[in-house]
Amino acid sequence: MKPFKTIVLQGLGLVVMLFAVWQAQAQAEAAKTQYPSMAPLDQYMMDRNSEIALAQSAAPRSIAKDAEVLVMGSKGYETAVSGRNGFVCVVQRSWTAGPDDPEFWNPKVRAPLCYNAAAARSYLPFAIKETELILAGSSKTQMVEGIKEALAKKEIPPVEANSMVFMLSKTGYLNDGAGAWRPHVMMISSATDPALWGANSDATPRDDSPVIALPDGLARATVFLIPVAKWSDGSAAPPMK
Repeated sequence: MKPFKTIVLQGLGLVVMLFAVWQAQAQAEAAKTQYPSMAPLDQYMMDRNSEIALAQSAAPRSIAKDAEVLVMGSKGYETAVSGRNGFVCVVQRSWTAGPDDPEFWNPKVRAPLCYNAAAARSYLPFAIKETELILAGSSKTQMVEGIKEALAKKEIPPVEANSMVFMLSKTGYLNDGAGAWRPHVMMISSATDPALWGANSDATPRDDSPVIALPDGLARATVFLIPVAKWSDGSAAPPMK
């Protein structure tokens, strides 16, 4: 028979776990209520120079200074700074997080990313196409269908090997719960088993692996997030919890 103290601790652990699940579900439902549809377009727009600076903050200065930079116009992304090292930096909006994200229409989201050449050719096109569709007036369902059609027509290529993305911006805003979260790099693979990378199967680590795996069903890919020690400005990252 287990000691009473052990039973109590296990019971408390279950309560904490159930509360965490309930809290996550409640937050998701609140987000759906808070962002039920697209906000006025101007809420998603940025001052051009501010957007360039935020996009460049996604990567180390040594890379960002020679990277191409895209900014979002009223019809989609356009080149604001020409690059010469193959990297492309951009600030993505909420709809690129995925159709099931409860903050799909959150106008506060500003996600700075800097893609290497392979990712710029094969993974960035998803965000560009999604943005074009949304700014053209597509609903969430129409956007998904538009991406599927683009894939079927091979307008968007399969994800290339060696695709990676810097997300080191201290001033980004990924969602209401995480803010800037923490600096990390993303490795992009065609859909695969996270265990092959020694990664967790969702965004909440359950062991000591630093690698987090997220499925991207629309892109038929798996995204591996690897937290790193410093932001792009060289300051230290917050400790892992």
